[in-house]
Amino acid sequence: MADDVAVMYRGRIVEAGPVDEVFHGARHPYTKRLLNSVLKLERTSELKQASTAADPILSVRDLGKLYQPRQGFLSRRPKTEVRAVDGVSFELMAGESLGIVGERVGQDHAWPAYPPHRRADGRDSDLSACHRSADRCAGSRQSGLRGFHQQVRLIFQDPFASLNPRMTVRQIIADLMVVNHIAGGAALDARVSELLSMVGLDPAMMERYPHAFSGGQRQRIGIARALALNPRVLIADEATSALDVSIRSQMLDLLLELQQRLGLSFLFISHDIGVVRYFCDRVAVMRHGKIVELGPAETICTAPEHPYTKALISAVPHPDPRQKRMRTRTRLDA
Repeated sequence: MADDVAVMYRGRIVEAGPVDEVFHGARHPYTKRLLNSVLKLERTSELKQASTAADPILSVRDLGKLYQPRQGFLSRRPKTEVRAVDGVSFELMAGESLGIVGERVGQDHAWPAYPPHRRADGRDSDLSACHRSADRCAGSRQSGLRGFHQQVRLIFQDPFASLNPRMTVRQIIADLMVVNHIAGGAALDARVSELLSMVGLDPAMMERYPHAFSGGQRQRIGIARALALNPRVLIADEATSALDVSIRSQMLDLLLELQQRLGLSFLFISHDIGVVRYFCDRVAVMRHGKIVELGPAETICTAPEHPYTKALISAVPHPDPRQKRMRTRTRLDA
């Protein structure tokens, strides 16, 4: 979009000039590193190893999510319900990264519908019976979901809002293990130290509070917390969108290394096609609550078949100012 660009590093402008000149003739090391990180996401990661698993670790069948917008005090007409997820089915293989891209549906009040699905440990689980009768099913929900929630953990989008500012890093990571009676005392501290080292942080930092860390470091803390219960599946919800592009590629490489080391499977939710192509084995494209295309990430990103996927891919800006895609955009009516 710009004619000229100024590159800032540690509060100072380190390089400035016409976009084309800076892109093709960067001089400052930080500019070069920034551009390398952008171009890196134009291809599949060299760290990526395709999953060879024959059986799914997680199966989802006919999943639905209904949003009921809140009724305004003076409004006479009821607002239309929105089906953000409508009959979605997919399988996640062991050791695989499945990307989910498409439309964002944002509402402020909702109740989900949980159909029968296979849990991460391979057993069938029907959550729908306990959906609306929380009191009656409190016991069965607690016993039925505890094992599932230990094996399926979340990495959140916002590394600032997702960490309790009143807890130390040690407390943030250790809390789950204490609640689930996994470790205590010296063993607990040793496990927290191990997790911090695993995500590239100094264990000596465990007594600090979140405000003492950068955004990238906070996301590493969030990843360490997600790993605390030895999960098999991680759901990454826009886990790199709040990070600087150079930190983003580092975080993706960290997740790939952890995947290989721990045998993890990922559900990777993102609106960044470059990130999905770099990180994921397969991609599911969603529109109007349904999966309209599902296939290998490289195929989806280079030769999409569905009109919406074509429009989505063609809308991704190319980093090279000499290869703008505006004239080759695929337009799709709403």
